[in-house]
Amino acid sequence: MTVDTLRGPAQAARQARVAVAVLFFTNGALLANLLPRYPQIKEDLGIGNAAYGLAVVAFPAGAIAAGMAASILIRRMGSARVAVIGTTLTGMGILAAGMADSVMVFAGALLLAGATDAITDVAQNAQGLRVQRRYGRSIINSFHAVWSIGAVVGGSMGAGAIALGLSRGQHLLISATLCATVACVALRFCLPGPETEPAADPDAEARPPQRTRRAATGTHPRLVLAALVLIAVAGTLVEEAGSSWAAVYLADSLRTTAAQAAWGYIALVGAQFVGRLIGDRLVDRFGQRSVARVGGFVAAAGMGLALAVPTVPGTVLGFAAAGFGVATLVPATLQAADELPGLKPGSGLTIISWLMRLGFLFSPPVVGLVADAAGLRTGLLVIPLAGLLVMLLAGVLQTRRA
Repeated sequence: MTVDTLRGPAQAARQARVAVAVLFFTNGALLANLLPRYPQIKEDLGIGNAAYGLAVVAFPAGAIAAGMAASILIRRMGSARVAVIGTTLTGMGILAAGMADSVMVFAGALLLAGATDAITDVAQNAQGLRVQRRYGRSIINSFHAVWSIGAVVGGSMGAGAIALGLSRGQHLLISATLCATVACVALRFCLPGPETEPAADPDAEARPPQRTRRAATGTHPRLVLAALVLIAVAGTLVEEAGSSWAAVYLADSLRTTAAQAAWGYIALVGAQFVGRLIGDRLVDRFGQRSVARVGGFVAAAGMGLALAVPTVPGTVLGFAAAGFGVATLVPATLQAADELPGLKPGSGLTIISWLMRLGFLFSPPVVGLVADAAGLRTGLLVIPLAGLLVMLLAGVLQTRRA
């Protein structure tokens, strides 16, 4: 090893790590500011559960439509600049959604916000992976943990704005301006130059390759990839069900105040943050497969019990269990897909990143349709069912590495 390696990453890399963490934080905070406002928007627009579910699905629909364009923009403008521009545009779209006076305007604003959010997500992950290569060790999970912190702060800001009596326009203008300003400051410290660069660790070539599996069970890689997609979709489905319906369920079905209803989502993303914070250590000790199976059980049992015995504290704890249970699923599937042999480099990662948004796309309308037919409590059974699906398919993930 060289002296520089022993000293750790250079100052530029350390500053870039903080800057990328800021980008993840603002990305998590932006939409979370809007979510506690959903019950008010639903009431003001006078729409039912099915129409509401179809309207909020515009956000993931926009993400799916625009997600594949991110790589072109990144090559032309650089990942950091794309992430900052995307943050600014996402904030503007969320502000427009919060001030919408019709269902069509609400859905259209969410569509545009979802499109720019997807591009931001890809760009900030690309910048984060560049910083990780400078570090020579895994740090990407820490960025996703910071995203969860941003979501908790954003949800808390929304609840606080409601408690203070701020209008949706005032509140969301403040959050969009703050996030855009902070992101612009972070841009100064991101890594410049081309998106592809060698890893900083001079001993990397001497190490054995990380691709140690054809598949955990000897299954064809494409079948494994399909299972990984389903696991990732299950994780995003739980997250979307909580973000779109937690506040509505607590406010409408359990008759809480709007400020109290916000705690369902806050509990979900807060527990998700804790799960991501300790996730690397759990995976190193027990393996991705065991962690995913236990997480699926926690999500299924916790939310299932909360729905079986509906109380406000129990429901908040149920959403927390769901968030904790799915915390490591997306990072695990991204890593597993990227290590699958038989695929071109980056193909598995791209496929997972794009298709996992199906969970965000289908969850709101499915839950809404079931809610109108049998009640929102029944519609939220999608969360424990997703946990059971993860338990069933987790065998494609890795066991503990030697």
